[in-house]
Amino acid sequence: MSSSGWLDGLKPAPPSGDLGPLQLAWLGDAVWELHQRLLRCRLPAKSQLLHAEVVQVVKAGAQAEALGRLEGLLRESEIDMVRRGRNRAGRGPRNGDPGAYGQATGFEALLGWLFLHDPPRLAELLDHLKENDP
Repeated sequence: MSSSGWLDGLKPAPPSGDLGPLQLAWLGDAVWELHQRLLRCRLPAKSQLLHAEVVQVVKAGAQAEALGRLEGLLRESEIDMVRRGRNRAGRGPRNGDPGAYGQATGFEALLGWLFLHDPPRLAELLDHLKENDP
């Protein structure tokens, strides 16, 4: 075990073999939620309120809107990753919007892929979203 021990699992290193779009989306969902929690963790508010705020921005509709705010900034390979995630999304929850669910899955797949393969680009896009938050 290295000197950092349990932190080794947090290092964004590409796993052996390629992950599919749904595995990348699952990872990207965690990346997005952690990003949102980090933005709020030092705010002077009760954890219940902070949690409610995070829940609002990790919903499919909010993720689809975040993807829309990246329009025009994404590289061709990133657009392709979004498309691959969107096409594998399925319909989503019964009471949800299938289009927004697909866009959200594409957004999550992109975040997961960038986390593993291009962390500086991930940070750049997350900074853009933070600066252009409505």
